[in-house]
Amino acid sequence: MTKEVWGLLKARNAAFRSGDKALYSSARANLRRGICQAKASYRGRIEKQLRSNSTRQVWQGVQHITNYRSSNQPCTEGTTSLAEEMNIFFARFEATPTTAPSQLPVHSSSALTVEESEVRQVMRKVNPRKAAGPDGVSGRVLKDCADQLAGIFTKIFNQSLSQATVPPCLKSSTIVPLPKRTNINTLNDYRPVALTPIIMKCLERLVRSHILAGLPAELDPLQFAYKAKRSPEDAVSTALHAALTHLEKQGSYVRMLFVDFSSAFNTILPQRLVSKLANLGLPSATCSWILDFLTGRSQRVRLGPHTSTALSLNTGSPQGCVLSPLLYTLYTHDCVSNYLSNKIIKFADDTTVVGLISGGKGELEYRDEVKRLSEWCKVNNLLLNTSKTKELVIDFRKNKTDIQPLTISGTCVERVPVFRFLGMELEDKLTWSTNTKELLKKAQQRLYFLRILKKNRLPSDLLQAFYHCSIESVLTYSLCVWYGSSTSADKKALQRVVRAAERTIDCPLPTMEQIYTSRLHKKVLDILNDSSHPGHGLFQLLPSGKRYRAIKTRTNRLKNSFYPMAIMALNSKA
Repeated sequence: MTKEVWGLLKARNAAFRSGDKALYSSARANLRRGICQAKASYRGRIEKQLRSNSTRQVWQGVQHITNYRSSNQPCTEGTTSLAEEMNIFFARFEATPTTAPSQLPVHSSSALTVEESEVRQVMRKVNPRKAAGPDGVSGRVLKDCADQLAGIFTKIFNQSLSQATVPPCLKSSTIVPLPKRTNINTLNDYRPVALTPIIMKCLERLVRSHILAGLPAELDPLQFAYKAKRSPEDAVSTALHAALTHLEKQGSYVRMLFVDFSSAFNTILPQRLVSKLANLGLPSATCSWILDFLTGRSQRVRLGPHTSTALSLNTGSPQGCVLSPLLYTLYTHDCVSNYLSNKIIKFADDTTVVGLISGGKGELEYRDEVKRLSEWCKVNNLLLNTSKTKELVIDFRKNKTDIQPLTISGTCVERVPVFRFLGMELEDKLTWSTNTKELLKKAQQRLYFLRILKKNRLPSDLLQAFYHCSIESVLTYSLCVWYGSSTSADKKALQRVVRAAERTIDCPLPTMEQIYTSRLHKKVLDILNDSSHPGHGLFQLLPSGKRYRAIKTRTNRLKNSFYPMAIMALNSKA
């Protein structure tokens, strides 16, 4: 209720108490007009937000109408002692806190330099709504004053890069704990998100571009994160194709180990990372700068008004830094399989060991692979969380034999029938019913929001925009991986959601089959244009040069999977 409507309501009540019929009739009419005007104003404000190009404003409009309240809020309650306890807990992976890192020799000729135009450009792209770091300098100031500050910061950046030294104030961080779940039981239920100086993020972006330019495209082909036109869809389809192709053989089965690491970014050993970067051919100056960037970092934890004392860290890379994801992938690039019968597929810190087993030898190789992975983790200071590590066994043999459980460091790994693999529910029967049920549940919840928007008489184009970004995006997540293998009943259930949205919006919407066909074709073109993609070699042109060689299949499981369907789609357009 607005202030104006509240005033008109009081005037109507006063007129009613006065007993003057004419005055009461006039006050009541004024109240009705005021309510209509307030509704129109509210609707106009919401429509303006929904029509905005700003994602933030769009979701603010949706949250206003649906009365949505996010449960993932920073922890603001606590004491200074709790902040101190959290700070010590988040720094628990510190390997050698008292040992000073040895600097690599720096040659000025190999030092990276940045141009003022580059600094100005990256400062102009700063998101002004991002929280300021420990220095208190907001993104709005840097963005609006980019022209005036670019020259100064260019000199500071180049001096930092040439001396391979990062000023302590620029590599300090403030940890804001975010709850991972609704019910908090332990400190491990908080995610340590680091707020770092925004100007340092600008320098990190420039350094990241320099590092990426010097890396070979074929580096770590089974790491699918942080690469152009790669997604969880590529990682899952690669793992499934290896498994399905192997299952075509008689007497074969597949074991998939989903490895979980505890706070992977916080366990990076800077000295070991720099050694790996040097082996990859990065200049010594860049390696030295990264070493200094990751060591001697000041870290505090903030809980509302309470802030802990600072700790100096020499291990890990803060979650929230621009460079952290790239540095982690380079740190783990040498985590590869030792046997042809196994594949280690990675998406950021999500690591999956796919064991393609036929007979006793394959079983021994799989177990040895897991043992080697465990040893590699110990050497590289990565903590393998065996309690969250799960195993899925895919076995379609008629005469099944007992498969012995897998143990890691004396702990038995839990075997599960269903696992959430990069956002998709993967079953040991390789059906997608569980995945479909999860998608339908989410989509039905968001259909409620669509009906609320319709009830508020929003125009059709805004309703369509909401459908595409919040309902269709859920229904079609990694669609190319699972839709071809889904049952007709599951496909019909998904299409019913689309039809329900059509009735609400009162306009035609693309069917699931149409979306699948278009996305399949787009994904195929991305793979064909990327020679470093693991699936690129599966697309082999026939001598005619017009059609591609089909993948031989014995079962519908493989026939309806991504790669065979993709080749069929390509050939149908030839």
